[in-house]
Amino acid sequence: MTITVEHDPQRGRFHATVQGQLCVCDYRLRDGVMVMTHTEVAPELEGRGIAAVLVRAALDHATTHGLKVRPLCSYVTSYMRRHPETQSLLP
Repeated sequence: MTITVEHDPQRGRFHATVQGQLCVCDYRLRDGVMVMTHTEVAPELEGRGIAAVLVRAALDHATTHGLKVRPLCSYVTSYMRRHPETQSLLP
């Protein structure tokens, strides 16, 4: 399954529509830090790696734009623990 992630900087959101369901990864930008606040995938779509694709897109964006990342969302925290290469993004 190909997931196309879009970035909506005005809403502070990375999102994708999968099987008609909106999946999101929300953030707030504060002083060069992307504060990751919420990740949500519809229950019927869980376990397909959609949240990981959204978070990866957000972290790639942070890397490209020289931002740090503060994970307030439990999923983002867990993702970053499982991917040690992301630890350099922490403030």
